[in-house]
Amino acid sequence: MTMSVSTRRWALGAALLFAVAHAPLAQAAEVKVGIDNFAFTPDVVTIKPGDSVVFENHDDIPHLVVDSAGKFRSKALDTNDKFTMVFASAGEVGYFCGLHPHMKGKIIVAP
Repeated sequence: MTMSVSTRRWALGAALLFAVAHAPLAQAAEVKVGIDNFAFTPDVVTIKPGDSVVFENHDDIPHLVVDSAGKFRSKALDTNDKFTMVFASAGEVGYFCGLHPHMKGKIIVAP
């Protein structure tokens, strides 16, 4: 039995739709930046849009994570506290510690 052209097109379209609907979704990544000995480690990270960065303070004193452009600011992070930011748009984001401005880092968001 042979299929007509329109039936073959319908079957191909249905198969393609099924494949797209059941394709695994790209999952956002979570990148960790530690705060150790008055430094962000690593101090430069590269992520993709939609990924998140988790800052975790391992020092015995508080730190703040502050965007250099003023778009975000964490609360004071005590030992083992975490702060998470999701970066939706491509670009570069500089940040520093609001209590110790010599501590600096950069997030590069690249597709």
